[in-house]
Parts: sequence; C-alpha cells; structure tokens
Amino acid sequence: MKLLLFALFLQSSCSLFAVQSDTKPNVVFILADDLGWADTTLYGHTKLYQTPNIDRLAKRGMTFTRAYSASPLCSPTRSSILTGLHPARTGLTTPNCHTGTPILTATEGTASNPKNKAVQPNPVNRLDTKYYTLAESFHDSGYATGHFGKWHLGAAPHSPREHGFEIDLPNWHGPGPAGNFVAPWRYPDFDPNHPKEHIEDRMAEEAVAFMEKHQDHPFLLNYWMFSVHAPFNAKEELIGKYRPLINPKAPQRSPTYAAMVESMDDAVGTLLDALDRLKLTDNTVIVFFSDNGGNMYNEVDDTTPTSNAPLRGGKASMFDGGVRVPMIVAWPGTITPETRSDALVQSTDFFPTFVDLLPIKAQPDQKFDGLSIAPALRGKPFSRDAIFTYFPHDPPVPDWIPPSISLHHQDWKLIREFFQGENNTHRYRLFNLKEDIGEQNNLASEKPELVQKLDLLITNFLTETKAIQPVPNPKFDPAKYRPDLEGKNRVRQNKKKPVAKKDDTFDPKLQGWKARNCDYHIKDGILTLTGTAPDPFLGIGAAQFKTDATIHFKVYSPETREGKVTWANGKPDLGSTSFTLKKGEWTELTLPLSPKNTLGILRLHLPASTHPVKVDFIKIQSGAKKINTTF
Repeated sequence: MKLLLFALFLQSSCSLFAVQSDTKPNVVFILADDLGWADTTLYGHTKLYQTPNIDRLAKRGMTFTRAYSASPLCSPTRSSILTGLHPARTGLTTPNCHTGTPILTATEGTASNPKNKAVQPNPVNRLDTKYYTLAESFHDSGYATGHFGKWHLGAAPHSPREHGFEIDLPNWHGPGPAGNFVAPWRYPDFDPNHPKEHIEDRMAEEAVAFMEKHQDHPFLLNYWMFSVHAPFNAKEELIGKYRPLINPKAPQRSPTYAAMVESMDDAVGTLLDALDRLKLTDNTVIVFFSDNGGNMYNEVDDTTPTSNAPLRGGKASMFDGGVRVPMIVAWPGTITPETRSDALVQSTDFFPTFVDLLPIKAQPDQKFDGLSIAPALRGKPFSRDAIFTYFPHDPPVPDWIPPSISLHHQDWKLIREFFQGENNTHRYRLFNLKEDIGEQNNLASEKPELVQKLDLLITNFLTETKAIQPVPNPKFDPAKYRPDLEGKNRVRQNKKKPVAKKDDTFDPKLQGWKARNCDYHIKDGILTLTGTAPDPFLGIGAAQFKTDATIHFKVYSPETREGKVTWANGKPDLGSTSFTLKKGEWTELTLPLSPKNTLGILRLHLPASTHPVKVDFIKIQSGAKKINTTF
C-alpha cells in the first residue's frame, strides 16, 4: 500500500512538473526613458521622488546595483536590447532614428571643425531589419508580441511591426511623446479617450488590454515608456503636490519632473495590479530598466530636470551618470524576492539571458555581444572581463568629453578619448569606482600598467566588433583648440538667462504649434494673436500628412483681411492656398491642401499685424490621420 501511494505521488509530481515545464512564462519588459540611477527610491539617493510601485516590484525580485545601458543615449541602448549586439557593432550610436533618409551602414567621418582633434564617424540612423530581434525570437516561439510606447528606431519599414511585434501603439517613431504627456497630443491616428488624458495612463491601459486578450497564451509585452523624456509637463495636480516639497538647496528640485516620475511609477503599478488580477504574476518575468541616465542639460522649473548625484554627469555623458541605470528583474520561482546583486550587467545581456532561460531560440549562427546573466539571477557568482560603452560623439552637455569609449572591469573604469593626446595619441581617464563613485580622481598617470592592460581590452573589442572609429582631424588647428571648454554646458546657460520671446519658445498650451512674429494668450479656450512683426503665423510639423489633406479652422478678425496657408518640405513655400476673413465675424473654413509629397512644415498665416485675431480651433486631416487642436 505504501509503495502504491508513493508511486501515485511520484506520478502526480512528475505530471505537475511536466505541466509547469511546458508552460511558457510571459515577459513584461518595462523600459523607462531617461530615468536616472538616482531617480527612484531603489538606491537611497532621492528625497523628493516617490516610486512605491517600483519598490513593490523590487520586493518581488532582484535589484541590480551595477546595471549599465550600452550608450548614454536612447536609440543605441534600445537597439542593444533588441539585438543583443553592441552599438559599436551595429553602428547605431546616436538617437537620430527619426531624421533623414535611412542610413544602414556606418562610415568613417571625413571632416570636422578645426577646433576638434578627432573626426566623428557617420552613424546608422535606423535599426536594420537584417537583425533577428528579441521580438522575432519570441514571436517565432509561439508568443504574442506587443509594443507600447516609445520606439525611436525608425518609422516603417523599420517600425516595431517589421521587427517582430504584432501590435504597435501609438505607432510613433519620434524621440519623445508627440507634443505633450497630457492630452491633447499629436499622434497620427491615436486620439485621447478623454480631455487631459496622460499618455502613460493610456499606454498602461492599452498594455493591460493586451494582457487580458492574451491571458491564456504566452506573451511578450514591450512597455517602453515615454516617461521621463522631454518635453517636461505633467498632471497639474501632481505638480501642485510637489511644489511645497521642494528644497531649493537640494540637487533634485523640479516639481514638474517629480510629477512625471510619479506618473511613470503609477503606470508600473497599473501593470502589476493587472498581472495580479489576471493571476499571471507567478508565470511572468518582469524587467524594469532605463535606456540611459537622467537628463542634466535641459531646464525646467528654473533648474535641471534631475540630478544623478552621487554619480557624475548624466544623459549624453560618458561618466557613470549617463549610463548607470536602475534595474529590477522579478520571476517567481526562479529569482529570490527582495534580493540585490552587484553583478556587472548591461543592456546587451537581456537577449542571451532570455535565450538561456526561456523556451525561445536564437538563429543557428546568431552571436551576441552580451552574456547570459542567469547565474546572477539565481544568486550565484557571476563575473565577466568587462563591459564597454562606445560613444564616438561629443554632444555639448555638462561633463561632456571628446569622442570616446569606456570600459568597466571589476571596480575599475577606463575611458579612452580618441586622439586627444599629443601627436594623435589617445588620452585616458582611470577611476576606481568603489572608492570614487563620482569619478573625480583620474588615476591614469599613477597606474600606466593598468591603463595599458585595460586599453588592450578596448582595442580587442573595437577590432572584434569591427567598429567604425573616429580618425584624427587632418584640419585640426591648435590655435582654435579650447580644452578649457571641455565638459562645459554649451546648451543651457543659467547665469544670465535671456528673456525669451514667446514666438521663440515651445509652449505646451499651443499643443505643438509655434507662434511666430506675434504675441499670444489663451483664455476661455480662445487663442488671441497680436502681431509683433510682419507676417505673423502659426506653424507646426505635419510631415505625416500626404496628398489630399485638408485644414479646417475657425478665426475671428475685426476687419476684412486676407490670409494664407503654406506648406514646405525642405524648401520654402512648395505650396499655398489663400483665404479671406470677414469683418467682425467668426469665419469657419475648410481648405484643401495638395502637397507634392508631404506637408512638411505647415503654416497658418493670419492677418494679426494691425489688430489681434482670435482662433477657436484648427484641424488637419488626411484620411484617418488628423491633428485636432482646441485651445
């Protein structure tokens, strides 16, 4: 009898194990945009921001203290997540995937300003569909795949749908949210469900609907947030919540940014609540990561958006503030809850890790620059030679350095600055991050043998990835060389802040429109324009609209005057159409627009030079695509 009971127990246990082993875990990949290492409560470096849902996720899994993006800017890191390849190999090293015609091969640069010692390479500006992506691997393994939020790796034919995702909302290829976080916004074919809807609330809602639809089927949910990228606007009630909490002496002191962080955290909570409600939590892997460090160069509320202290630098900087990011992985039954790891990990590691641990497969000949971090996730020792950050560019942000590559090895970090030494030699910065997390003490001159050893790893990496590298500038002029300006912010100046004219600023109240040659104010839903120079107009980017577009607007003029609508795509006034406003009346017009290709920049020229005119609404439409602006 005992043997029979044991046999039955063994059989049921094996059957249970078989069911569990055949069950494909769902994956929810949450990627924040520009969220710094110190922007959550995970690491104890903020007294302002509130992220209870991210803390809630951390209690379910493992928090990584030394996680790094592959780049200090977004698109390169995003490409590394999807391909497991380093930007040095793909050539996608800048976030320019919304610009120009597709460039799929990086090339060596040929010219630079005489003040520069190095010539930067010409990077790729789309994620080539030749790469077999993480989404394709999941899709081919029987998973439903959905992408929600920011993409920034190219419009069709390089959109999420060409890279393995069945769903793509809001199908937006730009570098940030379209216009505003709070509706009205300007996504083609994606209108708000209600006034002042927050895009993150909407994205979380759409993501939950995706989970509900596929709750009985394995899925990969890619929730790549727009938060907390520029433009800097948020729910007014949340901004009001944080205003009285601001310490003007604290490094983080923007109530707007704090409100943006809270909305981001709320969206994380929405997903966690849905997984719990659908009883999917125990069979779902959740990743939380950021594409680069916090923004330290824009301005909001008369300060920088955030501070990455105690790290040095921020977004677009090669110091750790630009690349060290928050990371959590939760997986019930595999990862011990409420654990932390100081393993050195990078965004290139996700794809090979999923291949190692989940029932998905890579291509037979597919290679990765990242490693499987499965041992670390299981709480076991994990080590590697090094991780690399290749950024052969020098955007003018605080703490910028010339085109460079960095290496992290154990507690050491080495930065090679291409051709910044004498006679076209490289210049080096060496830091012991365990003792000097703020990267203030350059030990390169004190430890030349270590520099040489680590620099050999850099050389081998560049050779193995076939990276297109900077070259010496043949037109370099020592008389124009200004090393004293290195690291200085050339974008934002705080000491003597110029008074900006309204027609030179972006005002979220204008919902993407810009007022030129005029002053404006909005009251009771009416935009009033008063000319300050000849030819006042409202302008907006409308490249998404092609032939057979129309513009519909309602304007009041105190006198009979002529106006016109013009559109341009790289050249001035490729097309125009005129209209007449009646004296002392509201005039409502619908005008056909017939661009040869796309509208490009559309301008509504209004006769506001002598007397103010009033605008009730403006609508642009071409087929299902539309912009509806009500003030």
